[in-house]
Amino acid sequence: MHIPVLYDATLAALNLRPAGRYIDGTLGWGGHSSGILAGSGPSGQLLAIDQDPMALAAARERLASYGDRVSLMHGNYRQMASLAAQHGWQQVDGILLDIGVSSPQLDLPERGFSFQYDAPLDMRMNPTQGESAADLIARLNETDLANVIYEYGEERLSRRIARRIVEQRAKSPITSTAQLASLVRSAVGGQAGKTHPATRTFQALRIAVNDELGALREGLAAATKLLAPGGRLAVITFHSLEDRIVKEWMRDQASECLIPAKLEILACPHSCAAKSGPRACIYPVGRDCDYVPTLEVLSRKPIEATAEELKANPRARSAKLRVAERRLTTALAPEA
Repeated sequence: MHIPVLYDATLAALNLRPAGRYIDGTLGWGGHSSGILAGSGPSGQLLAIDQDPMALAAARERLASYGDRVSLMHGNYRQMASLAAQHGWQQVDGILLDIGVSSPQLDLPERGFSFQYDAPLDMRMNPTQGESAADLIARLNETDLANVIYEYGEERLSRRIARRIVEQRAKSPITSTAQLASLVRSAVGGQAGKTHPATRTFQALRIAVNDELGALREGLAAATKLLAPGGRLAVITFHSLEDRIVKEWMRDQASECLIPAKLEILACPHSCAAKSGPRACIYPVGRDCDYVPTLEVLSRKPIEATAEELKANPRARSAKLRVAERRLTTALAPEA
């Protein structure tokens, strides 16, 4: 059975309570969702979302014993506001986002996420829509392909890899994971026993195919608006690009001022001392400033797996959990 990462830490972060309403925006195979339902019993409700039909089928079987306490919906967590509205929910007490590809997806050769198997080069988390990784590398020109590999994979040899891919596709289509992994290795080299040289390229293509960073930004904005006062947002990430987005979103939503600290301007009225009286706001001209932060960050540093968990689940080594709580005061938060 799939072992969810940071399981105990995540459930503790959500501060589960009976009769609470919760959203698992990345259901997967249902590991975290099962814990949320158990921890919010006997009457807590869960709306669980996933874009992968295979994951939904597996989770439906796993969570069947919870009956009508759980509702499963097919979709992307970036759509959680509309999905929650369809479910009749306007506010919730906690939201979990476990970002990225799941272990079962990596372990299924036919999904095309891993270079460990020779399989069709797919990488779609929702295999029923969108273009595959094979389609993407066939469509992009060399410059755009290099940019994708550099920006999403942080691969410094992206231009060399893109050039090699373009040269090869002129001869024949690149349609398998083994084919792509071999091309990348031939372009950049790599010693046996080290991290596979295609790791960053595969990550980059997966992120691009699924628009993962765009979904994350939209999902964070939707989650923040859905949280009831005192509600918790818990986000698990697995690489620096995701973690940076989550860290900056939570920081900005918890900030006392909308003006970047490094901007050289006159003292901002947002930062005036408490109870010092209203001062004219420099944003909406003609009214007093009533801006307050939306979130309170509860994890100044990301929570990571313990040595004991890493022993049981080595894939948790790169997982980082960040947690924030919706403030009790209504905020004028900027749009995403």
